[in-house]
Amino acid sequence: MIHLRNITKSFGSLQVLRGIDLDINQGEVVSIVGPSGAGKTTLLQIMGTLDQPDTGQIIIDGQDVRKLSRKKMAQFRNRRIGFVFQFHQLLPEFTALENIMIPAFIGGVGRKEAQHRATELLEFMKLTDRADHKPNELSGGEKQRVAVARALINHPAVVLADEPSGSLDSQNKDELHRLFFDLRDRLKQTFVIVTHDESLASMTDRTIHMVDGLTSSEPFDSFAPKDKTAKESSIVSSIDINSLQDEKQ
Repeated sequence: MIHLRNITKSFGSLQVLRGIDLDINQGEVVSIVGPSGAGKTTLLQIMGTLDQPDTGQIIIDGQDVRKLSRKKMAQFRNRRIGFVFQFHQLLPEFTALENIMIPAFIGGVGRKEAQHRATELLEFMKLTDRADHKPNELSGGEKQRVAVARALINHPAVVLADEPSGSLDSQNKDELHRLFFDLRDRLKQTFVIVTHDESLASMTDRTIHMVDGLTSSEPFDSFAPKDKTAKESSIVSSIDINSLQDEKQ
């Protein structure tokens, strides 16, 4: 499903990723954990084609994505990769139903088909009665479930989630975690989840540990939850919105 080979990335003199090799199988729920600054979000962005590595190969669903043109890569991202971020990133002027439909419209799906898919997803999320509500009329847990539905609208090969439950209370967090596994069991959906949440990491099929730009299947050191920095969160948010705008153009 996903194969990464010798992925490196530097920002100036700072080497963030130092030769990552990683394989993720279809239908797996994989967590990536580690301290802030370990390179988790950078790796997820590269895996999602939101950023480019300095070196290495990225194969997703049989496609060597680094060989794609910018336009083809944007199309591939829209159709084959879903994203869920710590903050829902729903557009405030649109309803829950409309927010879910946006990636389908970007992908060229007609309104009737997009609405049918979005309605089915709302039903699966138990949010049918919230279809016409705008984000400011939804609870935190409802917003994040709408964001998950939006990630699924184009039947992606993989959903990449960056601290998806980081802004939720305990009850909504537990419900979101169960949802990921329900989607895996029912739809055979693949998830790669960056998290500081030990309980979520312990539930996943496999945990990848990161520190100083390296990965391991075993902990490098004791793992303690830490909050994402405001800088890391803002970078992810801006890339998410900008990528949608680029694809729409």
